[in-house]
Parts: sequence; C-alpha cells; structure tokens
Amino acid sequence: MRLTHTLLALLVATPLAAQDGGAAVNPDAAMLRQLYDVELTTSPAHEQLRELVTKFPGRLSGSQNLKGAVQWAHALLQSQGADRTELQPVMVPHWERGAKESVRLAGGTPLTAVALGGSVPTPAGGLTAPVVELQALAELKTTDVKGKIVFFNRPMNPVHVIPGQSYGEAGDQRTQGPAEAAKFGAAGVLVRSLTHAHDDVPHTGNTTYLPDVPRIPAAALSTLAADKLSAALKADATRRVSMEIHSQWFDDAPSHNVIGELRGSEHPEQVILVGGHLDSWDIAPGAHDDGSGIVQSIEVLRLLKAAGYVPKHTIRCVCFVNEENGLRGATEYARVAAEKREVHLLALETDTGGFQPHSFAIGNSTDNAHRLAARWLPLFEPYGITSFVSGLGGSDVHPLLAQGGAIAGLLPNSQRYFDLHHTTEDSIDKVNPRELQLGAAALASLVYLVDQHGL
Repeated sequence: MRLTHTLLALLVATPLAAQDGGAAVNPDAAMLRQLYDVELTTSPAHEQLRELVTKFPGRLSGSQNLKGAVQWAHALLQSQGADRTELQPVMVPHWERGAKESVRLAGGTPLTAVALGGSVPTPAGGLTAPVVELQALAELKTTDVKGKIVFFNRPMNPVHVIPGQSYGEAGDQRTQGPAEAAKFGAAGVLVRSLTHAHDDVPHTGNTTYLPDVPRIPAAALSTLAADKLSAALKADATRRVSMEIHSQWFDDAPSHNVIGELRGSEHPEQVILVGGHLDSWDIAPGAHDDGSGIVQSIEVLRLLKAAGYVPKHTIRCVCFVNEENGLRGATEYARVAAEKREVHLLALETDTGGFQPHSFAIGNSTDNAHRLAARWLPLFEPYGITSFVSGLGGSDVHPLLAQGGAIAGLLPNSQRYFDLHHTTEDSIDKVNPRELQLGAAALASLVYLVDQHGL
C-alpha cells in the first residue's frame, strides 16, 4: 500500500493501533503520543501561568515579587511530585526605577518612554539638553555629542524573517549605546524600542555601563514617540528634550534558583536539564518572557510522571533567577555543577515565548548535536516540529556548554514575540493555551528521547 505523507503521519501518531497485520508500534512513537495526549487533555499550565503573572508580575531581581515567585515555583515543583527540590542560593543585583519617568520635548509635548534597566537617575530637577539623532554607534566618533542627549533611532531591520536576528543586530544601541555615548561626553541617551511594532508601547531592557566611564541616564522611546522626535528634529535641529528618571541601585539581594528533579534509576549522576528564567522586567507581567518557559519546564516533570515513565538519568527542572539583568543564577548553577562534577547530557531552555513550537536549536562543542537529533524528526513531525538546527539554546544554559554536554532551546513562531518583549503588554491574555501546551509536550518528548537513547 502506498502511503501519503498525511496518512503516514497519522499512523505514526497512533500508538495503540497495530499496523501491517498486527506489527508492534514504535515504542518511542507511542510514548510521544501519550505525552501529547496527556498534555493536551489535562494540562494545568495556562492556569499556573495565570497565577504566576497575576500574583507576581514584575519579577525583577531583588524585588518582593521575585521572592514570592521563588516560593511559588518551589511549592509547585513539590506538588508535582518531584523526588527532590532545592532552593539554590544566589546573590542578585537590585535596581528599581522609582517614580514614573518622564521624557518630553522642551515646551511640553510628551514622548512615551521607559527607563532602561540599570539606568542611573537624572540630576535633581531632571535633564534638559539638545538632541543629536544617530543611526549607529560608530557615528559617535564623527559627531559632536558633548553635553547633548544622543538619540539612537535605528529600527529593527524588517527584511529578516526571524525577528531575533533583527533584534540582535539592533540591540547594541540599547545594551552599549549609553556607555559608548558617555565616552564622548553625552549627557543622556534615548533609544528607539527594539520591536517591529509601530505603536506607543515602550520596551525596556538592560544597558551595561563601563567601569571607567561616567554613567548617564538612558530611556527607550516607543516607536511612535521615536518617529515623533525624529520628525521634530528634522523640522528644527535645535529642539531640546527634557528627561526625568528616578531610578536607584541597592546592595545585592539574596535570591534562589529553584530546582526540582526526578531521580534517574540507572545513572542518577547524569542530568538532563529543562528550564526557564523566573525573573521578568519590573514593568512586565512576564507571561511570554519567561513565565511560559517556567510552567512548560515544570510540566515536563508532571508529564513524565503521569505517563508512568521512570527515567534512566536524572531529569532536572531549573527555574533560574536574574537572567534579565545579570545571569547570576546561570553562573551560580554552572559553578555548583562543576564543583559537584555533575554531568549534563543535555541542558534545554525555553525562553522565546509560549507560541506554537516548530523547531529545536541544539549545539555542542563539535557542532554535530543537531544532526544527531535529526534522526528523531519522523517522531516529531506529526506534532509540528520540523527541524533541529545548530544553535546554543538560552543564555541560562550557555555556561554549561564548556562542561561538555549539549545545550538546546525550543524555537516557537516568534513573529509576535518582540511586539510584547519587555513591556507592560506581556500578559496572560497574549498566551494561547494550546500553543503553550504543545511547547510543553515537545520539551518532554525531547527529554524522553535523550534519556532513552542519548545523543
């Protein structure tokens, strides 16, 4: 019998039906079908996410809401039947934006803005100065910016199909722009928000200062506000802008990575990690970034237990802290793992939103992990996972690459991700329950296959 691709997919995805006169079904296909069935029919993930972002929005390092979220995640892992849970101590940076910031054209026209994460405050009474519009950091070398506010207005490139590529290319003006402008005597910095969306929602995000360079206040403008300022400067290059930022730095604060695991029956000393980051920016509910990754990772443990699966290796869920503004959680986790001489076969992070999953990025020191994993594509294709690509996963698992294992990340459809990223709009109503569930089942399936067969 000649099978169409669609019929073949249906047969592969039907675990209990015998084919070809009663031949046994592929046990891996049966397990994946079971994991997806359990997730799509009994998942608590969306309601757990609703609880997290409703009770603990704005989970920035050092905040009371992050403290609450740590306890919430620990209790949830215990309730899901983890064999062992742990609160791993981490000291994290503590920055607060204070009273609402203000950016306006001198004369009164407001420009919608948020302070960049880590920004220093403006002087008492605010900062008013002329504005210089630039498109690239390199222009600082040929432009007089002393005593002025530098306005980096390079938009995210629309031609890239993958928005993350555009985000990466444009990101230097936010992460490095204030420090670079300060080298040339700038008084402050404004940055066009990193998004393809054309709206009045500003996007925050971290900026990094240099040790021997003055720290200057910095804020992100919504894309509409950036266009408004650019038009005003074209009409009158002498226009001035007033900024008020009320932020404050505090001493480092105690926090914790939250860990829960199912102990391996054959090789408990070898770990397969799945995780996300528990913190979110102070203005953001953090539903996609990265509450979705947290509940999906916790779901992996629940799904494996619900399927009656006994892992060979230890399956560990890690809810990292301080991904957004320091990576202290990732650094401490990797340090302790090295100290204990733990072996991580795979470290898998989900931190690109709870949208429809389509691929995995996976990498190792020899850059062949994605080709090895590709042998499982026939198992994944019925569920919409169509490729394994070379990549290095999320930033929380990246430090583990040096310890010899593979690291990976789930890749969902990201076209809407940067419309919400680091904003007040990253809320539970933007997360589709089915898409969230499909991501959780995909993570559990990859964890199962690596546990069974290795890479």
